[in-house]
Amino acid sequence: MNKRRIYWVCQIGGWSFYGFLQIFLYAIAQQPDMTHFVGEALQVLFYIGSTHLLRFIVIKNGWLALNWVKLIPRLLLIIFGLSVFNYAFLLGYSLLSNELTVRDFLPLTIVLNVFGPMIIYFIWAMIYFTFHYFERYNKSLKYEAAAKEIELRNLRSQLNPHFIFNALNSIRALVDENPVKSKNAITQLSNILRNSLTIDRQRMVTLSEELAMVKDYLALESIRYEERLHTEFDIDPESMRHLIPPLMIQTLVENGIKHGIATLKTGGIIKVSSEVNEDSLIIQIRNTGQYLNGQLASNTGFGLSNTKKRLELIYGDQATFLINNESKNTVLTQISVPKSL
Repeated sequence: MNKRRIYWVCQIGGWSFYGFLQIFLYAIAQQPDMTHFVGEALQVLFYIGSTHLLRFIVIKNGWLALNWVKLIPRLLLIIFGLSVFNYAFLLGYSLLSNELTVRDFLPLTIVLNVFGPMIIYFIWAMIYFTFHYFERYNKSLKYEAAAKEIELRNLRSQLNPHFIFNALNSIRALVDENPVKSKNAITQLSNILRNSLTIDRQRMVTLSEELAMVKDYLALESIRYEERLHTEFDIDPESMRHLIPPLMIQTLVENGIKHGIATLKTGGIIKVSSEVNEDSLIIQIRNTGQYLNGQLASNTGFGLSNTKKRLELIYGDQATFLINNESKNTVLTQISVPKSL
């Protein structure tokens, strides 16, 4: 059963139970007539519609992501408005059924008939937010498990002994001919290792932090590939503060080098660009080479499939991941994720 169906089953079932409970409690004191039955049925329909409206407002305005300090005032304001409309609805029905009296307009009656529904709406909201809290918690557990696996796979395959061996050999060759450059290379390698070893401590990093590591990685690879590797960056300054999963770009850049630049005798270009639109951060990685269909699902496409899985776990259907041949000699990898506040 999908979430939408569960929601409507709970919504209709819960409010129907509330209506039957109200009739039962009323019947203990006196015999309900048809007017009361109809009124209670209309009340149930009103609650179903008004709480669905409340849900729409919550989702539309992103209130599920707010902390309690920011959420409660907004929630109380909307609940108060719905409670006032609820009482106006009851007055309208009483008028149509010729049961409207002066007593219905007394201040105490108005306060009680507004405050009562406010409590009901608040209970409904707490149930709704609690459900989503546990849903996010379960997703968080899945992400943490995936992050641990990513760290291990990253240490084994992305920063494997072969990579470190090649990097150290490149650095050793520079020691005599260019001591300054070799020192920088050692610093870059240590930065990469440090960031990889601490991945489990950071769920998200800024684009600025991620790019710093990517530049260290590319500088280190430039020692290995020399003139075969050229790099370009076209970064929107506005995008630098936004958050992304750690090692996301580094993984894709490494994939571009491994399956593109490294396979070409003349090498090629790695270009990283970013832009921010109304609600998304868009990151593009272009590399010289050709994307082969099926690479995403193959063992050699671990970086791509892993990236896709991480995006699904963290953002659900709010993120997109695309890879294709932009031209005969250029592969485009594009990620779009929601902007962070």
